[in-house]
Amino acid sequence: MLYTKEALERRGHTVKTLGLLEGDGKDIHGAEAVILPVPLTRDSVNINCALTGKKIPLEALPGLTDGARVFGGGKLALKNYTDYLSLDSYALKNAVLTAEGAICHVLGNTAFSLWKSNVLVIGYGRVGKILADRLSGFKPNLYVSARSQKDFAALEALSVKHICTSAIDRCDTRFDVVFNTVDIKHNDSVAAALSGSLYIDLSSRGELPHGAAENHGIKYERLPGIPAKTAPVTAGVIIAETVIEYLKSR
Repeated sequence: MLYTKEALERRGHTVKTLGLLEGDGKDIHGAEAVILPVPLTRDSVNINCALTGKKIPLEALPGLTDGARVFGGGKLALKNYTDYLSLDSYALKNAVLTAEGAICHVLGNTAFSLWKSNVLVIGYGRVGKILADRLSGFKPNLYVSARSQKDFAALEALSVKHICTSAIDRCDTRFDVVFNTVDIKHNDSVAAALSGSLYIDLSSRGELPHGAAENHGIKYERLPGIPAKTAPVTAGVIIAETVIEYLKSR
């Protein structure tokens, strides 16, 4: 949010803050847009004010926003609200940061190279597509799992090996690294097929069976909020650009 503020100011916009900086609390009435953080809240009661800990109840938003277009990172029942996580203009750019951060994490926490390693990307959505593209430059033995014939055709056109997500347990390849990009609950046979791998979960609702990681020697790591951790400047700029583009299009 700090970098979003700076990006907006560089583009000539006047920015007031509430709960972002110690001692702020300026009157935000009359604002054309109100930008809330991602995640929007951590307790389902108050806005996530990570730097100040200020308590701003979600239920106070209608009075604070005064008819402005409100943007935030999460679902919210509020008139004139836009969840920028649902916008392609935001999600596709943010997927780049997620992919780069996930690859950086693997490179910095393994004793082997991605080159010639067996790598599986589960899912071929926004993050999966960009992740597969970025990984291909490292020349691993890359597989992508998907569900639709359209995705299979796209992967074949790019000469990327693919398998059906529901048939991962029938794949003969043993993977060194697995990147999960979709909300999926694996069964134990899939966990057994991924035995010995480094499993990077980029989904907030991905799940291995209870005890599966220990039973099958899987090094399981969940990596939430990668963009803000590995590229906070760019992450902030993307939010600013998303808001500006959205308002211009209306």
